[in-house]
Amino acid sequence: MKRKLFYPFLLIAVTCLAFVSRMDGDPFEALLERMKVFNKTYAQEKVHLHLDKPYYAVGDNIWFKAYIINTENLEASDISKILYVELINEKDSLKKQLRLPVGGGVSWGDFKIPDSLTEGNYRIRAYTQWMRNAGPEFYFDKTIKIGNSWANTVFTNTNYTFSKENSAEKVQADIVFKDKNDKPYAGNEVRYEVLLNFRSLFKGKALTNEQGEVSLSFLNTQPSLYKSGKILATITLADQKKITKEIPIKATSKDVDVQFFPESGNLVEGLPNKIAFKAVNASGLGEQVSGVIVDQSGSEINRFESKHLGMGNFVLNPQPGATYNAKIKFSDGSEKSYSLPVVRPNGYILSVNNTDKEKLSVKIIRSEGLLDQKELKLVGQHSGTIQFTSKVAADKQISSISISKKELTEGILQLTLFSGENVPLAERLVFIHSQADRILAKLETVKTTYAKRENVTVNLSSSYLGQPNPGSFSVSVTNTSSVKPDPENESNIFSTMLLSSDLIGYIEKPNYYFINEGPEVEQNLDNLMLTQGWRRILWKNVINNTPPITRFAAEKSQTISGTITNYSGKPAPNSKVSLFSSSGGFFALDTLTDAQGKFNFDRLIFPEDTKFIIQARTAKDKKRVDIHMDIVPGQIVTKSKNSGDIEINVNEALSAYLQQSSSYFDELNKRGLLEKTLLLKEVQITEKKQQAKNSANLNGAGRADAVITAEQLSTCVTLSQCLQGRVAGLMIMNGQAYLSRNGGRTPMAVILDGMSMGSDFLDNINVMDVETIEVLKSAGNTAIYGSNGGGGVLVITTKRGGGNYSNTFSPGITTYNPKGLYIPREFYSPKYEPSVPDRKPDFRTTVYWAPQVPANEQGKSRFSFFNTDETGTYRIVLEGMDHMGRLGRAVYTYEVK
Repeated sequence: MKRKLFYPFLLIAVTCLAFVSRMDGDPFEALLERMKVFNKTYAQEKVHLHLDKPYYAVGDNIWFKAYIINTENLEASDISKILYVELINEKDSLKKQLRLPVGGGVSWGDFKIPDSLTEGNYRIRAYTQWMRNAGPEFYFDKTIKIGNSWANTVFTNTNYTFSKENSAEKVQADIVFKDKNDKPYAGNEVRYEVLLNFRSLFKGKALTNEQGEVSLSFLNTQPSLYKSGKILATITLADQKKITKEIPIKATSKDVDVQFFPESGNLVEGLPNKIAFKAVNASGLGEQVSGVIVDQSGSEINRFESKHLGMGNFVLNPQPGATYNAKIKFSDGSEKSYSLPVVRPNGYILSVNNTDKEKLSVKIIRSEGLLDQKELKLVGQHSGTIQFTSKVAADKQISSISISKKELTEGILQLTLFSGENVPLAERLVFIHSQADRILAKLETVKTTYAKRENVTVNLSSSYLGQPNPGSFSVSVTNTSSVKPDPENESNIFSTMLLSSDLIGYIEKPNYYFINEGPEVEQNLDNLMLTQGWRRILWKNVINNTPPITRFAAEKSQTISGTITNYSGKPAPNSKVSLFSSSGGFFALDTLTDAQGKFNFDRLIFPEDTKFIIQARTAKDKKRVDIHMDIVPGQIVTKSKNSGDIEINVNEALSAYLQQSSSYFDELNKRGLLEKTLLLKEVQITEKKQQAKNSANLNGAGRADAVITAEQLSTCVTLSQCLQGRVAGLMIMNGQAYLSRNGGRTPMAVILDGMSMGSDFLDNINVMDVETIEVLKSAGNTAIYGSNGGGGVLVITTKRGGGNYSNTFSPGITTYNPKGLYIPREFYSPKYEPSVPDRKPDFRTTVYWAPQVPANEQGKSRFSFFNTDETGTYRIVLEGMDHMGRLGRAVYTYEVK
């Protein structure tokens, strides 16, 4: 063995022997070590989006800042360098997707909400490719309301009532149709269709009454299967214009589901069991309930009542041979009986007291029949990182353990009790609040009251444990008179990173647990931990050494990769692969394939709508090869988990905001600053000139001196042959096209699917794959191409279909149009000067947005902006984190008079 390899080998061997020794000496220590390795190898990411507003209107911009954390070390993530942010409509259809660069665990971007979108309950979803391995349950997925006043002519308000008819659920919907001025549409025909879970259940038509109302009802004969859906209501206006409104059906009954959750997973006979419960109505929201616990003889054992959002708890000491039921009374006076979980004769209970701010108290209670067994172990872990371990004596029925909260990380702590054989016996989730883990962010202004259009300067100070702390922050300013805060349900960096990103399922009003304080809030949060116990880390996967499926690699950069094969499908090693692009300036890169025929161009930087040409040649310079691009399948749009956040009457709920935003848009429209979608009246087309639907002609598709179609190209082998003698003044020399008016001096430019290729590239293109050739000869058509069009232009459009790459050329050449990086727009903030009066009204709904407000080494920063023409209470929301992943948030208000 070579000497230079000996010492590294020796070090690895010693490490492995030490690990094996620990495994042989203490299997439990080996298990903990395996958890550490597991957590590091499969570290997950969390993402939070700070949004500028809690809701929006069509025509608005959605501004956001993204923060990403690595769960293994709780620091700003460096796992992924690319983030995906999506806007999804009520149909679970993807409307927009942005691909954003990530640096230092942060990124930012924006969505423009065009007037082509309708009002509704939209979702903003954010994730990395690496996060896809854990599943969409842990993505940032926020439901936001988007109203429509500016581009809307019909407004609806719907009220549902429910009743039972035999075994079916009867639903009555009363829908009111009004115009923008609140005037009812009376005597108008309405055709409607009821869809439940995408199944058409009922159709009909009616006329609106004098109040603009239509009443319809339908029966749901399978309420357990069809729980929600929508009504498609199409109203015919006076000018015969038809407007269709999609009205959500959140529920088809008044049913309330009640579930019971023993504290440690099981009810154990003869032991005091804390049992949490959760009552959820058909709309997905918590429901207030009360009830009594009775045994098999009907004797009352205990009473209980929900405290917050349908959640609560009670204590029960099950007796041998007894069975128990809960008789629940609902808010409408109805009652229903539920069986409690089965009682086990023996078991363990983790009883937790989390009321003390300084320490966490845990009691391990076991059945008498389980005494004198092997020593137990209690483990506390946060996001896979072990926080503490403690041994539990084998000869005590009740053991108490006290853990200082100073040693615990803020967030969800997972307690697991292990047997002597290292088998999990009981689990309990506990939430640890720790202000010491947070950045203390303070905002200050010189005054507390300002005038309209006055400049406001805000000073930021950031500290951690009393010391200055640099960090990256984002800030949003709104006027609460027009944008009424939704504190318990708005985007909040604490509730996202510390709570909802670690639990599966819908959490109602998650911010309630972070903007309020006191024993009652802590008790309500503990009930949430008891009733919603799904989490990321499962011990059985670690014990069984079962790694998660990792189908998606972490994206460190933009890459273009694939495989080169010969026509028999075998890899073509050492093939030369060239990458061309003319987007933003021509560039070319070369590489060679490896032994498996694979190639990779990495560390690329390119924006959206960048197009590439990829050319491959074998080691013997043969071009008859196939190019197979590596395409990562897109993330499917799963059904929204946030059913409780669905608003039936979006425009009604946002009426005050829509009125304000409408004034803002009207003013922009007067000044010609508003982007509007031009809607044309329907016309019948009797004849259509054939054009390339994907044409990149800068003059517009078909605006050319001559257009040669695919049918006209079917009789020739090469494009130079096809063009020869077909267009007056166009001649072919040495495979290049020239115009006779230029005396054959300057060859015609070749634009292939929007990319400028060399003039000698013409015969590299497969004739059968061409849809159209647009010939630009005259100065009027070539002028837009500047000097590049001096010799004339050939705009060639291929039959690309709908993919992002296509083998449409001659052998060894393909086009590729990957998703590029989005370049964020800059928020416009006006600057007013007293000496230069500006009489144009200012009705901005977002007063100010800054995605990057860095605090320096002294923890200081400042930003300034001008107020609008609206008086009221202005609200500043600042969120951020430092490179260690510590989080900060501050809310500050001032008055404008």
